[in-house]
Amino acid sequence: MKTWLITGASRGMGRELVSQALGRGDRVAATLRRPEQLDDLADRHGDRLWRRALDVTDTTTLRVVVSAAFADHQRIDVVVSNAGYGVFGVAEDLTDDQIQDMIATNLTASIQLARAVIPPLRAQGGGRLMQMSSMGGQIAFPAFSMYHVTKWGIEGFYEALATEVAPFGIATTLIEPGMVRTGFFDAATRVPVSEPYVGGPADRPPVSVEQMTDSQEKTAAAIIAAADSADPPRRLVLGSDAWNLMTDTLRQRLADIESQQESAAVADL
Repeated sequence: MKTWLITGASRGMGRELVSQALGRGDRVAATLRRPEQLDDLADRHGDRLWRRALDVTDTTTLRVVVSAAFADHQRIDVVVSNAGYGVFGVAEDLTDDQIQDMIATNLTASIQLARAVIPPLRAQGGGRLMQMSSMGGQIAFPAFSMYHVTKWGIEGFYEALATEVAPFGIATTLIEPGMVRTGFFDAATRVPVSEPYVGGPADRPPVSVEQMTDSQEKTAAAIIAAADSADPPRRLVLGSDAWNLMTDTLRQRLADIESQQESAAVADL
């Protein structure tokens, strides 16, 4: 039996992970803004579900809740940093508050959660730290710039963090799904494009259900399987769409870099 700490558990992938972990007999410490949204799971699974209200952008409360979760459980085996949301629109059209709030929720809060759980994970001799990223942490689309800021940012943070914490028995995994059929896109804020961008690359309809080719249930099951693995990957790519788009983009990026080998040398001493 594993014990999980999962943030952003109210809906979508977070709730699915909570449900599947409980369904196989695990314990879950779940955080969300409104704990009553998990009343049905609490009725079904009793005290194996621990709930606390949390706005992850409140760093002081986040640290209090993390401390309580570790204090109330003998051990937490897996931490899943899942809380986040989307704001889609041309960079120029976004408000200052939209930019600040999205970075605070998707990036800063994820960093602060990692910082908060590392000491108790180290004290217990290790564990798994899994961060919800996206194929959008490796590729980019117009009108998604702020979402990509947060995902590319957390990818860089975890690239360094993984090496820092490995000596303590803490394994990290960046979860990189493709287009999963969750409520994420429905809940996202969409800012209409302003006149200069009408008809351009950023002026396209939102992602449709037909474009969401990946299963929420199978994606969550794959995350749980990775947490069970003796040797989890540092990046867990989920969905053929993610694999295809990411490998195409990375090959193009590498080709561009390789073409500059001689010109790069002009800066050598």
